[in-house]
Amino acid sequence: MPSDAARQPLVAIIGATGTGKSELAVALATRFNGEVINGDAMQLYDGLPIITNKIPFAERKGIPHHLLGVVGLQEESWQVGTFTRTALNVIEEIRSRGRLPILVGGTHYYTQSLLFQNAIADDIKEQDVYDLSEEDKILKWPILGKPTDEIMARLKEVDPVMADRWHPNDRRKIQRSLEIWLKTGRLASDIYAEQRKRRNVTALSSGSMNGEYLSAKALEAENTEEEDHLSGLRFPTLIIWVHASPEILKARLDNRVDKMVQEGLLSELKTLDHFSQGQEAEGKAIDKTRGIWVSIGCKEFEPYMSARRSSSMPDEELENTRLAAVEQTKAATRQYAKRQIRWIRIKLMNALSAAAATGYIFLLDGSDATDWSNKVEKPASELIEAFLKGKTLPRPASLSVTAEEMLVSTRNYDVSERRDMWVRKSCQMCGLTATLEEEWIRHLKSKKHRMVAKRKARAQVRESSALDHN
Repeated sequence: MPSDAARQPLVAIIGATGTGKSELAVALATRFNGEVINGDAMQLYDGLPIITNKIPFAERKGIPHHLLGVVGLQEESWQVGTFTRTALNVIEEIRSRGRLPILVGGTHYYTQSLLFQNAIADDIKEQDVYDLSEEDKILKWPILGKPTDEIMARLKEVDPVMADRWHPNDRRKIQRSLEIWLKTGRLASDIYAEQRKRRNVTALSSGSMNGEYLSAKALEAENTEEEDHLSGLRFPTLIIWVHASPEILKARLDNRVDKMVQEGLLSELKTLDHFSQGQEAEGKAIDKTRGIWVSIGCKEFEPYMSARRSSSMPDEELENTRLAAVEQTKAATRQYAKRQIRWIRIKLMNALSAAAATGYIFLLDGSDATDWSNKVEKPASELIEAFLKGKTLPRPASLSVTAEEMLVSTRNYDVSERRDMWVRKSCQMCGLTATLEEEWIRHLKSKKHRMVAKRKARAQVRESSALDHN
């Protein structure tokens, strides 16, 4: 590794939940004198190791793990910017010890915000309000605490482009867009536009030569070029995507939920429930739409926990409620895994493409757990060793048939950057609002819309017939 700590590489391990990212990180940290940085939003919270799926201490094998259990239940949940700045400090500390930082990302928008320069975060960071709590934000800007329709009305006044981008009920995104303007004095739509322009400049001005992919040193040089390349990678980065086939992953995730229940999931949910009841008794409201409260299992077990509190449900019905919650938790976990993969294949792949860095993400298929060493750990080690030594890396798609198939974006654009695709259309019959043209077309073709349209047409015929009869 280069002697200059500021120029040392970063390794990022990504993939769906249940694919073995944490285990791989420990193995690689052991081999390459590394330390692990948690990139999972739920694992930031203190305690609750089962709900948050923290790697047990024994399995960490003495490797330092950072940003695990650093936020208390009573504390304000972290925003992406807070995570990014804290993680950057941790990376600097790890490098000061001459060690390799290894990021393990479960919450991929956290990971992506850390990997890439972000114009919006940089602009906000310049203000002295970056770390305000939700309560302090509302004290400073009361509009952020108003009903969603009032926040939307204000956003329409100052930034109609972003107002048209969001669904009228998407409070978090509406609030965030207005917050950017309040904090920076700049429109979020303008900042996004500048970011797109910078990415285009990067894509045109950098890339691979003669079909070969650059080494860590070459990528390092790219990242020290003009300041305009703000949407490129922050550091020379090698990304390892740990993958498993859908069938294998489904079975693993179902088994993991069963194991979580056996090891004390309900006990941790009781802890959360008691905390919630205590806060409410003190008159402190808890926003259960964010933070630890949106971890998988909380919402799914809420009917069961509520029934236990009331003690009014017969034992047999209570057990059926528990079993239903287990199945719902399994389904929610599988859906989360699918969302993680979609994020990688759309958001991350397009960001890497824009930064001319698609040669630095390698998919390793860990479907066969019995051959983990040969299929995942060994090739990951070889890739990192070549990367750190400045050797030319192989073509990512050449590693396997699965890699060739998956390392292609399922959509060659990021909707958030295609303003021409932003629309706002409402279906009065169904009470639905679409914010993208493809969503609107999909709704018009949906079974629900066709059934509602037929019912309305029949009703209109009946009304017309009744008028004619009269």
